[in-house]
Amino acid sequence: MRCRCWFTVLLVLTLGLLRVGPLQAAPDPQEPEPAPQSAGTASYQIVNTYEYPGFKLTQFHLPVLAHYSYLLVSGNQALVVDPGRDVSVYLDQAKKEGARIIGVILTHNHSDFVAGHMELARRANCPIFASANSGCSFRFQPLREGSAIEVGEAVVKILVTPGHTPEGVSGLVASKANPKEPLLLLSGDTLWIGHMGRPDLIEGNLSAAALASMAYDTWTHKLSLLPDNLAIFPAHGGGSLCGLKLSDEPTSTLGTEKKSNSYLQNQTRGEFVTALLADRPEVPQSFSHIAALNKRGPTLVDWEKAPAPAGLSRALMDPRQTYVVDIRSAQDYAAGHIPNALNIGLKGGLETWVGIMVPWTAYLVLCGNQAELTVAATRLRRVGYPARVITPEAWEKSGLPLVKTELLKPEELKARLQGDDSPMVVDVSPRQDCATQRLGKVVRLPLEKLSLLAPTELDPAQPVVTVCDSAYCASLAAGLLERLGFKHVGSLDGGSNTWAEAGLPVSGTEPQAAKPQAAPAPHHLPKRVVRLPQRISAADLKRTLDDLPGTFDLVDIRPPQAFADFSLPGSVNVDVAEVMQNPLYLKGPGPLILVDRDGSLAMAVGGVLSQKTWRPIKVLHGGLEAYVKELGLKPLGQAPSPPEPLGKAAPAPGAGGGKSGE
Repeated sequence: MRCRCWFTVLLVLTLGLLRVGPLQAAPDPQEPEPAPQSAGTASYQIVNTYEYPGFKLTQFHLPVLAHYSYLLVSGNQALVVDPGRDVSVYLDQAKKEGARIIGVILTHNHSDFVAGHMELARRANCPIFASANSGCSFRFQPLREGSAIEVGEAVVKILVTPGHTPEGVSGLVASKANPKEPLLLLSGDTLWIGHMGRPDLIEGNLSAAALASMAYDTWTHKLSLLPDNLAIFPAHGGGSLCGLKLSDEPTSTLGTEKKSNSYLQNQTRGEFVTALLADRPEVPQSFSHIAALNKRGPTLVDWEKAPAPAGLSRALMDPRQTYVVDIRSAQDYAAGHIPNALNIGLKGGLETWVGIMVPWTAYLVLCGNQAELTVAATRLRRVGYPARVITPEAWEKSGLPLVKTELLKPEELKARLQGDDSPMVVDVSPRQDCATQRLGKVVRLPLEKLSLLAPTELDPAQPVVTVCDSAYCASLAAGLLERLGFKHVGSLDGGSNTWAEAGLPVSGTEPQAAKPQAAPAPHHLPKRVVRLPQRISAADLKRTLDDLPGTFDLVDIRPPQAFADFSLPGSVNVDVAEVMQNPLYLKGPGPLILVDRDGSLAMAVGGVLSQKTWRPIKVLHGGLEAYVKELGLKPLGQAPSPPEPLGKAAPAPGAGGGKSGE
């Protein structure tokens, strides 16, 4: 099976007539669609309508954002859950059901799409329900643990479920006739099929590890105690950047997730947190802005109004003033485009890559034909990007210049590589992409980091050819290098897949496992490789402190006040975020030993660091509480003042003496 970029692994369902049936008859999704995407993936689709005693639930799917939303209907009343920004699909379905929308629920402040709560509040004249802790600026009805929303003969009981975000809530739905036997859970981004919501998408005072620990409590003390036959309906599916390796299944049961979801397999808190923090895709810079927009309340959109045209001006060629995004194919883009335009094709991960590449406040102009521009403008409004538009014909007729990008066939690139003026081949496959077929010796610069790495790793005067498994990413990278001032840029036509299909040698290819037809029994699940830090006992740490001073770095990640109360000799107090983000902690000739209060947070942080470095990472088992108790010690006295953070005035860890800051 051809490898696909992580942002295009999207579910496409075959839809004919609306299928209505019991939960047990949920539709089986087809295999994920290969890139490029079809036009249908940019439209809302009804997955199924699930019938229960006294109510029914319609599930909508927007494949390009891997977004699930819902309409709960009972009698002549309906409730919308986690809607997208263009809300006509919910209004139309409610009208078809003969129901009036009485409210809209936001399970949390979504960061990957602009929600439709303000649109529905206006068009359906209904209230908005959100967590009492959401901090939203618009008028809403606050939800707390045990809050209930009645919808005809159905009742939605609210569970406070932090983890993905601190304000997350879920909706437990039952029939009024039997309220103590819930039938389904609207889990938002707390619990997905095959995954838990990733905890690193918000900005603020809470670390990703702290949120992951909240997710552990949410699962252990709340969700895992619910009935095994409870149906799970999440807000996202396979292909979402809100998680990694989500299932393509649109629904599941709690019992099935307990058996097949590897994140829920009897892990300790530290192991759970480490697993959630491991191997995360890059977060688009737009996510924090989208979450803030949802929290403020998005402005209303006139969906019937055509996008405004951009003025014909040389300012569009200036990368300091404008981001021109050419939404045409790689072939059309290479044949002639506005200078310094980025090629982010419509038939691909348009929303994702605009969110990664285009600053939130940029003056954005889309270039393509009129039909493409209408679709692209709608898709980008869904993620908060307003855009003006221009056609390549209008640009060319104005007499303004066009730039061509070399698009090399595999045989042409092979011949070029054998000459004295051979180009530098740059593999721009995204970091979380599947195994890439590499063309021998290449420079590896992931596309999402290219703008940061290229100026220091590459020579703008030297010819460069970008490659990826498909032409999509390679063409985008070529345009980005052009914006950075590179003079001789080309890309491999069709990507490295066409290189392999031409019979030319490749390296680094790894076979992809076949997709299982059904979830295997737990003891048959493939083993996940998660590098964990080594645990060091209190006695072993004491011996290390006494016998091997100067051979390790001892870092205490507790709050400064706790560190000031007592600490171990030779330890330094460092903020959790600093340890996780500063690359200097990945270096050093001896081990890095982490201590905290009870060992749980240190294990999580150590797990993240262990996957970034070969440096030995050790964690005090049970934390300082265990150290004091097991060794029968009294808390030590006043600790020394914390050193300056690494990377500022202090030398790198490993300088000796067991004190990183000295």
